[in-house]
This record gives sequence, C-alpha cells and structure tokens, in this order.
Amino acid sequence: MSVIYVLNGANLNLLGTREPQIYGGATLDEIATQLEDRARELGVSVDLRQSNHEGHLIDWLHEAQAVGAKAVLLNPGGFTHTSVALHDAVKAVVTPVIEVHLSNPQAREAFRHTSYVGPVARGTIAGFGAHSYLLALEAAVRL
Repeated sequence: MSVIYVLNGANLNLLGTREPQIYGGATLDEIATQLEDRARELGVSVDLRQSNHEGHLIDWLHEAQAVGAKAVLLNPGGFTHTSVALHDAVKAVVTPVIEVHLSNPQAREAFRHTSYVGPVARGTIAGFGAHSYLLALEAAVRL
C-alpha cells in the first residue's frame, strides 16, 4: 500500500485553540482522523507528523524519499515564509510535495504572501480550512 506523509510545522499542534477564526476549530487529531478515513477509502495510508522544529521536517522529507512515499503533504506553518533550508529540502527530494495551508496566505498580512516552499512544491492548496488537507490527499493519490 502506498504511503503519503503528512508533515505539519510550527504551531500546528495548537489547532483548535489558536486563532480559530483564521485556522478553524478542528484540532490536528481531528484532521488526522479525517485523513486516515479518506486515505483508507482511496487505498493508501498516511503517516502524520507534527514538529515545531524545522530540522525534523527536513529529516522527514528525506525519510519520505528514502522509504518511497508516494507524496508528501506539507503544511510548514510559519516556516513557509522564512525557511530557505525547507525550500532546499523540498527541492532536493524527488518525492512530490504538495504545500497545504488552512488559511489563504494571500488574503493575510503582506509578510505571508511569500512562500519559500510553494515555488519548489508540486502544487499548493490553501484557504479551505481542514478541507485543504483532504483536497491535497486527493491530488496526491492522483499523481
């Protein structure tokens, strides 16, 4: 069975309580359950992880390639707008990476308009709340 990594970056462990008017009320565990259920229906499995440490995300991107993951869904959180190292890691792996965001960064503060991940990702899905992850999963399965 193909595996799709779902990697979540900085502060996403606070979903459900952190600015729900922007990020929605779903917790990361609730999103994980939705993804696991849909993945089963699609005939794939998901490996869900979260870290507030940039290096963990980079290591997991490398791991995804090493194990032959079908794709990576990556919500870098605040690292989206700051991490050249994450940009380089996404660019370095052959595993397709889909950038995911709950909110629409383009509709927010100007500093959020620049993504270091987007230009090297296979695609970006943003602005649909927790449903962004399900849309990204559907796209990953179709790659």
